[in-house]
Amino acid sequence: MLWNAKNGYVTIGDTKMNYVSFGYGEKILILIPGLSDGLMTVKGKALLLAKPYRLFFKKYTVYMFSRKDVMPDGYSIRDMAHDQVKAMLTLSIEKASIMGVSQGGMIAQYMAIDHPELVDKLILAVTAPRVNNGIKDNVIKWIDFAQQGNHKALMIDTAEKGYSSNYLKKYRTIYPVVGFIGKPKTYDRFLINANAILQFNAYNEINEITCPTLIIGGDEDKTVGVEASYELNQKIKDSELYIYCGLGHAAYEEAKDFNQRVYDFLEK
Repeated sequence: MLWNAKNGYVTIGDTKMNYVSFGYGEKILILIPGLSDGLMTVKGKALLLAKPYRLFFKKYTVYMFSRKDVMPDGYSIRDMAHDQVKAMLTLSIEKASIMGVSQGGMIAQYMAIDHPELVDKLILAVTAPRVNNGIKDNVIKWIDFAQQGNHKALMIDTAEKGYSSNYLKKYRTIYPVVGFIGKPKTYDRFLINANAILQFNAYNEINEITCPTLIIGGDEDKTVGVEASYELNQKIKDSELYIYCGLGHAAYEEAKDFNQRVYDFLEK
């Protein structure tokens, strides 16, 4: 199959966790997406998601996981990390590099704290070690939009808080139809993920992370704030920090050298 792209799932308790994989390499890189996974999972999207990661395919097999299908009320970020570890072990992945983006970076922190033997290297992109006022305000607003079923307002606000001003000039042209794009049948998954963020605080534990760690932020991040990247860097010993100037929360999507930067860190 093209790029060795595969769709799959693992069983976690009485439910499933979907994943996609691509690449041919012996090393393993696991990608954990952010809050958007609460709206749309990776199920069946291996070919669609593979292209940006072609750089890794020769040396790495890349996995991208969604949260499990059925999540109980009160499901925490740490619970998500434990289930992610279960998924790894089910697939006989005994060690991997982990890249978490936004909420995915919160999950990745707990994986490195609670299961250091499984984490080779860690990349924390546009994420935070704890809920700050900016995160709290944003997430509460998004929860309100979701509870109202106001998909258009949710999509526009997350875009305005995520993308750079240059990108938004183009993206705003689709605002009239954005309310119909990717609207889920129910917002239950999104709300459970969002409420988990509001309870997240790993700040007093992240100094336990010992694996090589790269922290990437954007100096115009209106979702988690750039100071969150500095907090991570200060608390995680010997971590590396790179801040994109002029980019915000979607730096991982907008920066043309983002994946090259991650690859170079992994291969050092």
